[in-house]
Amino acid sequence: MIARVGAPAPPGRTEAPAGGQKTGESKGSAFARVLEQEIRLSRHAAARLQARRIGLEAENLSRLQSALDLAASKGARESLVIMDDTAMVVSVPSRTVITAVDLGQAEERVFTNIDSAVIIRR
Repeated sequence: MIARVGAPAPPGRTEAPAGGQKTGESKGSAFARVLEQEIRLSRHAAARLQARRIGLEAENLSRLQSALDLAASKGARESLVIMDDTAMVVSVPSRTVITAVDLGQAEERVFTNIDSAVIIRR
């Protein structure tokens, strides 16, 4: 037997819930809640979209929503979404566009800190 010396046991519950008890909401309802969230733009992304004259009309937002739903279903967290001539880095859990680049005007086409890519076709 190994005895702890000096440090008391941490406060709180130390045993797992009894057979089949669930804590919090189910995974299915949490996933459904994520899918219902609308897409947001970070300040940086909004400035980039405006400066680069990239429009996100209702049709494009709908396409982006579908891409995020697909990425979320695959477990993606930070995704590169390529739609027409625009590339966007998106935080999938928060459904937030982090930055956007017009691929026709981009000097470099290297994207870092992503774990997935979604290509949207018309």
